[in-house]
Amino acid sequence: MRQDPAESPDFPARRAPGAHTVAVLDERVTHCRACPRLVAWREQVAREGRRAYAGWDYWARPVPGFGPDDAALLVVGLAPAAHGGNRTGRMFTGDRSGDVLYAALHRAGLASQAEASARDDGLTLYGVRVTAPVHCAPPANRPTPGERDTCRPWLARELALLRPTVRAVVALGAFGWQALLPAVAAAGWAVPRPRPVFGHGARVTLAATDGGPPLELFGCYHVSQRNTFTGLLTPAMLTEVLTTAARTAGLPVRDDTGSGPHRR
Repeated sequence: MRQDPAESPDFPARRAPGAHTVAVLDERVTHCRACPRLVAWREQVAREGRRAYAGWDYWARPVPGFGPDDAALLVVGLAPAAHGGNRTGRMFTGDRSGDVLYAALHRAGLASQAEASARDDGLTLYGVRVTAPVHCAPPANRPTPGERDTCRPWLARELALLRPTVRAVVALGAFGWQALLPAVAAAGWAVPRPRPVFGHGARVTLAATDGGPPLELFGCYHVSQRNTFTGLLTPAMLTEVLTTAARTAGLPVRDDTGSGPHRR
C-alpha cells in the first residue's frame, strides 16, 4: 500500500515553500499528517469527545493560523488545545486560554469582540494574526522537539509571507519563543548569538538580512490556565505586552479612557 504523501515526515518541508499566499498555506496546513503521534491523538480526542461538547463535530485536523494576511503583529502560542482549536478549527477558540487572549486583544482594540467560541462566531482581528509553531493538538499539551521541528516550515513560510507587513511578534511562553527563533531566521531576520533568552516583557530587535524593516520580538507568559489561575500572568500584564507590541508595529490601540480607534 502506498503511503499517503501527507503522512511523510517531509510533507511540511515540501509543501510550505510553494505556498504563495497565506490562504494557500493555511489550506495546505490542514492536510498535514506528518507526525503520527499527533494525528493519533487529535483523532482519538475527536472520537471520545467530552460531555460538555456532546454532539460537536470536532475539527480533528491541523489548525491553521487566524487573522489577516497583511498583519502587522503576529502572536505565536504553543499548539491547539485538544478540546479548543482541535474541536473548533480555529486557533485559541473554544478554550479558556483563548478566552483570556481574545479578551485582551479586544481590550486593546485589536479584536471585534472578547469571546471566541466557534469559527463562525463573527470574531475579526485588526492587524493581528494568531498562529502556533505546532498545528496539531499534542498529548498533555507537550509537543516533542521532533514534532516542533517537523512543523517548523509552516511557521517559517507564514512569517515569510507576512514579511511585507509584519513588524512585531509576541511569543506566548518559552516554547513559542524557542520555536520562533529558527523560523524567523529562515524567513529572513538575523537572530543574535547567543540566542535571546525568554522572559515576560523581554524585547529583542531582529535585523532583516536584506536590509528591510526589522522585527521586534516580545516575550509574554503563556495564557495557560496554570499561569492565569495562579496570577503569574494577569489580564493587565497580557494587555500591556500586546498593546506595546501593537504600538511598535504601528497599529492603533485603545487608549486608557477605554475609547478605541475607529474601525472600518
